[in-house]
Amino acid sequence: MRLRVLSLAAGLLALALCVSSPVFAATTHKGKVVEAGGGKLTMTDPAGKNQHTHDIPADATILCGGKKCSLDDLKAGTAITVTLDKKDAQTVVTKISAKKAKLEAKKAGQ
Repeated sequence: MRLRVLSLAAGLLALALCVSSPVFAATTHKGKVVEAGGGKLTMTDPAGKNQHTHDIPADATILCGGKKCSLDDLKAGTAITVTLDKKDAQTVVTKISAKKAKLEAKKAGQ
């Protein structure tokens, strides 16, 4: 009887741990645009270091100041937050959010 109760308790604990920790949770990181377009985003960290490039799928959501925009609307120096998620065992960009203030400053300077 004790063995059954112990086994049941261990099973419930294992189930609770599996359910409470999302395995495929999205992750985000912030940075600045270096170059964007042609299905690619080159960015740095917020300090302007650690330059890296992401492939941007056609179905990625891109927001500029909270409104939908295109990858080509992202200008160099714009502060962004990139959301990555798992799809078909690969990590892909699902969302890019650009800060409005930098976008407006770029438009005013053009």
